[in-house]
Amino acid sequence: MSLRIWGLLLLLSVLWGGSFFFAKVAVRELPPLTVVFGRVALAAVALNLLQVLSGKGLFRRGAPWPAYVAMGTLNNALPFSLIFWGQTQIASGLASILNATTPLFTVVVAHLLTTDEKMTRAKVAAVVMGVLGVAVLIGPVAVQRPDASLWGQIACLAAAVSYAFAGIYGRRFKAMGIGPIEAAAGQITASSMLILPIMLAVDGPWPLLTPHPVSLWASIAGLALLSTALAYVLYFRILAVAGATNLLLVTLLIPVTSNLLGVTFLGEELGFRQVAGMMLIAMGLAIIDGRIGHMLRPAK
Repeated sequence: MSLRIWGLLLLLSVLWGGSFFFAKVAVRELPPLTVVFGRVALAAVALNLLQVLSGKGLFRRGAPWPAYVAMGTLNNALPFSLIFWGQTQIASGLASILNATTPLFTVVVAHLLTTDEKMTRAKVAAVVMGVLGVAVLIGPVAVQRPDASLWGQIACLAAAVSYAFAGIYGRRFKAMGIGPIEAAAGQITASSMLILPIMLAVDGPWPLLTPHPVSLWASIAGLALLSTALAYVLYFRILAVAGATNLLLVTLLIPVTSNLLGVTFLGEELGFRQVAGMMLIAMGLAIIDGRIGHMLRPAK
């Protein structure tokens, strides 16, 4: 990859790693579902405005709204809700490490639901490595004496599973002739419509109407405009010019960014278990990426 693409990849890792930092700040002041709504609603406005400026209106006749709703549920509403609730119980850095298991779950889901992405020995090794990493992160004590932090970790893992199903489901947009930014705008708009009544039923409108510090609104804006709207634009740009394999590298970088932000600004601690678990998961991702196998393969 060129230095420019590496720069975009690093920027994307900062934006997505920053989402855990922004969310941790936000859920200290607002209930998780309210934070989810703030994120997707503002991002929907930004992405729809981008669609209008590019001459591609989202709300046209024949738009595939059932697909947008399904993708919005799997890729936004459900995982955002799980992660934000999880972050009320665990540190933002730990949440980002658990989220990094998404490609490992995707390997399993793809094997079960597709005919062209079956498990190989390398992928099995990657999944086993990832499972070991998760086991190290959670630790035997948490399983023996479960508490809120264990459920927070399970919620983040469940979000990773939801992302995995979204990744497989989202492949149909290309076959439908739906452009990447339009698909992003469609799913984020649908997720806004989905989460609004749930948020009003569970949290009520009062949390948003109550005065809050500027840092909270800055965190919501950062989540929506930087970590969602801008991140989607960068994601699809990198995907177009560098391919999916190179894009997978961002998954290795996100926990680093998130943990640096958490330790520096939120006073979080990065213990031995977190580092060891992150390294095992990173090894699994590196195996999926294919670079390690390529380097070890004898030259011809």
